[in-house]
Amino acid sequence: MPESQAQHTAMHHERVRRQHSDELAEDYVEAIYELQRQGQLARVMNLQEIFGVSHVSVIRALKRFEGRGLLTRSRTKGIQLTTAGRKMAKNAAERHALVVNFLLKLGVSGSQAQIDAEGIEHHISKETIEAMRKFIRTNQIDC
Repeated sequence: MPESQAQHTAMHHERVRRQHSDELAEDYVEAIYELQRQGQLARVMNLQEIFGVSHVSVIRALKRFEGRGLLTRSRTKGIQLTTAGRKMAKNAAERHALVVNFLLKLGVSGSQAQIDAEGIEHHISKETIEAMRKFIRTNQIDC
């Protein structure tokens, strides 16, 4: 049975709500992942600085993400990503790099590509990501 316009619109809005829900989680796990890659201990203070938010905001976010099974917290080991958290962080970092490279290929400046990619990476479909990846390969850009 063909999908009605109303059903299509409802599905679109549901997808956007789901993406908004995951956006903050992806930003946090990606930041934690990057801190750990740099050999740093991920702590609340680091995340406050990265996101420019209060200590309370970071603590609340971390509690939500811990509840979702994305991370664990410890006084001695700092914030550690679980397997699910690392997977989410790697996927987010790969999408970010791909979008940046695509925008650079279009002629967007490096600083603006970084800024724009931060929003785009959370709301882009797998189909569009694959089309970007194909475009970059075809146009011989490292991704």
